[in-house]
Amino acid sequence: MLRTIILLAGVGASGLLAASAGSAFPGAASRTLAPVQEDTTKKIYLLNAETMTFVKQDSVATTHFKGNVVFRQGTSYLYCDSAVRKDVENVIEAYGKVHINQDDSVHTYSDRLHFSGNTRIATLTGNAKLTDNKVVLTSPELTYDMNTKIGTYNRSGKLVNGESVLTSQEGIYYAETKDVFFKKEVVIVDPGFTLSTDTLLYNSGTKVATILAPTTINDGKAVMYVTSGFYNTETGFGNFGQRPVIEDSTNTFTADEIRTDKATGISIAMGNMIWRDTVQKMAVLANYGVVDQRQNTVMATRKPVMLLEGKSDTLFVRGDTLFSGVIKPAPPAPVADSGSTFTRTLDRHEGDTLARSAPVPATPAAPADTTEKRFIIAYHNVKIFSDSLQGVADSVYYSGVDSIFRLYRDPVLWANGNQLLGDTIFLFTRNQKADRLLLDQNALIINEAGPNMYNQIKGNTVMGYFSNDKIDSMYVNGNAENIYYVQDDDSAYISINRLMSAATHVYFLNGELDRIVFVKEPEATMYPFTQMPDDQKRLSGFRWEIHRRPKSKYELLGQ
Repeated sequence: MLRTIILLAGVGASGLLAASAGSAFPGAASRTLAPVQEDTTKKIYLLNAETMTFVKQDSVATTHFKGNVVFRQGTSYLYCDSAVRKDVENVIEAYGKVHINQDDSVHTYSDRLHFSGNTRIATLTGNAKLTDNKVVLTSPELTYDMNTKIGTYNRSGKLVNGESVLTSQEGIYYAETKDVFFKKEVVIVDPGFTLSTDTLLYNSGTKVATILAPTTINDGKAVMYVTSGFYNTETGFGNFGQRPVIEDSTNTFTADEIRTDKATGISIAMGNMIWRDTVQKMAVLANYGVVDQRQNTVMATRKPVMLLEGKSDTLFVRGDTLFSGVIKPAPPAPVADSGSTFTRTLDRHEGDTLARSAPVPATPAAPADTTEKRFIIAYHNVKIFSDSLQGVADSVYYSGVDSIFRLYRDPVLWANGNQLLGDTIFLFTRNQKADRLLLDQNALIINEAGPNMYNQIKGNTVMGYFSNDKIDSMYVNGNAENIYYVQDDDSAYISINRLMSAATHVYFLNGELDRIVFVKEPEATMYPFTQMPDDQKRLSGFRWEIHRRPKSKYELLGQ
């Protein structure tokens, strides 16, 4: 049976909705009923409606409201164009311009609303929106728990926080803590970066994103691949663990943990850092590194090793500290206008001197090399290793412009069986392989002829040349001194020669001493093999330092 009662209602109709319906029964006055305790926090009061209709069908009572409908539950207010209240269930279905104002702190909007007064859970459908006056969360459908102030969506949603726009398929918004848990196809688009992942925790107050799954962050200059840690989306500061990777147009690096700051362009890598310059074929391994992506520099400490990759060999450089930066290409020289340069010629004609000016075409300038070259500084306890060359020094400087290694303070090089000494050593390379070298001042070449027997060549300077990764020849200039052991055809030692000359050419065969050519007639002394005094067997400055020679690349990598 359908029963309908229509009332005209206005402001002040709350008593009709909130009050319990009274009934008069015979004898009711003679009985006293115990009052029923009622949870007043769940009551929904009507504050306004233009029309109100009571409908009862099959014992189910509902109330229909139309026109500027306003309800209140506690300190929360519900506004809509029309609504239906299920009296027994304490449920409201609201329609048209639905708006819930909770404590003037959280506002929700939608086209339709299902609200349970008992559970205080609102389900918003159609253009659903939640805002705390700072962020705006929208979705086709949104569930909002007014007890916990938690909003949930699972049909895609978008959160706008200032200039940042976050989207995902699923999400949970915690209004009290300002945390948002995003799930499935998570994307943040911001003028300063984009972020994509599958799972993310984001705080709209601090604007910090907590990384919970493999995530890609692109800030326009660098791309970060991270799996754990956090990223401040406002300041661009991030702290990432579990081997994050950061790469830009020229280099890439990873470590156990990386802290990066977009404001300064500096990243700090800690634990098993691997940095690579993909253009220069250069890598750095270390337990601690500082990468400046603005200046394109890297500094490494804690067992750092640098690798320079060649076509057939790799050169390893180890030191207490390694630093590498970029040498900017020189600007192109100005090109003279073809009509601005003249030659002056003199012609004599009938006793007169005529001056003539003729333009000289300018030579076209060669295109400038815009490729950035790197320099390397290694200092304290430096070791160098490749298959064909090893060395030690206190410090080393390398420039990619001229491909020269400069070894300073007590440097030693070993090429095949030859030990090379000098106050400073310049090693010229090509494709990361030794091409030639200069031993500058107090140059000394030592070759072990046998147990406690050493061929030695000394001079002010020595220029050496390599062929097929082996020493091919050397030119000893200035006060050249030589000690070498002479063998017969059966390789038995027969004499020891000591010579002095202004300059000497030394030739090697397969890296071994082959012959010596003196530029000027030398002063020579030849001793029978067993008769040379011991104090004559060493040139001044002699040092045999084979104990310092790196034995393998693993020695550099393991220290």
